[in-house]
Amino acid sequence: MSFRLMPLYRLGGLGAAISMVAICGLVSLQVLFRLVDALLVLFGSSRLGIEVTGVSELASFLLVGATFLGMAYTFTHHAHIRMSLVIQRLPAAIRAFTELFCLLVATALNLLLCVSLWALMRESIEFNDVSSGLLAIPIWIPQLVLLIGMALMNLALLEALWMTARTAFTSPSSYQPADDDTSAGH
Repeated sequence: MSFRLMPLYRLGGLGAAISMVAICGLVSLQVLFRLVDALLVLFGSSRLGIEVTGVSELASFLLVGATFLGMAYTFTHHAHIRMSLVIQRLPAAIRAFTELFCLLVATALNLLLCVSLWALMRESIEFNDVSSGLLAIPIWIPQLVLLIGMALMNLALLEALWMTARTAFTSPSSYQPADDDTSAGH
């Protein structure tokens, strides 16, 4: 299966990777500051007390980006965990329509989630919601990242749905999903 919007999904994957690197950098910086303080105390000096304010709060918001921005990229590379133990044993024609049904359900649920996230984000903007931690970050910002990630996932699901439906209705007996282990000669 080749996805036409793959550059967009790669961009989401890049955002997820940048979020993970930022988490690693923040935590490493915090650990380094604590290590310096510990060494100063060990050698009889006073602590510097330098720290990154709100590092756990920032890391949690970056985790949203790392998780949700990478979903479409992961899906298009067939790296999501799937329960295909039964489905892979079905004949190709039945499997095509089973996959189509599963993609329809996933797309509908994802679209419902996107609509709900949009409403939640608009409410957060309307009421000027901010995070409750040390940093007063407008809560709509991580919600927007979440919505972007879910919208990318919805696009990927729609593309997969379209490609699967085309095969299911034109030549279901030739259906061979890209992530099928039996097609790789295993």
